[in-house]
Amino acid sequence: MAHINTVLQSINLEGAQICVDFFQRHDMTFGFDEFRRDIEDGRGWYSIGHHGHRVFVSLKDAQQAALASVPWLELP
Repeated sequence: MAHINTVLQSINLEGAQICVDFFQRHDMTFGFDEFRRDIEDGRGWYSIGHHGHRVFVSLKDAQQAALASVPWLELP
């Protein structure tokens, strides 16, 4: 079976080359990760934060952990 997460919120750092995605897994847990893309590299986004394995029971918990882990992140 494919591993599919539903992205609930994506916040870009100015310049749109780095972002944090907040997602919900099929088992109803939440997570986040920090990604980067390089314009000259056509492969798309790749993880630079390596937080995607962390599991949270709520979106709010994932957001709080991301704020503590990603220095540039500000929630709207």
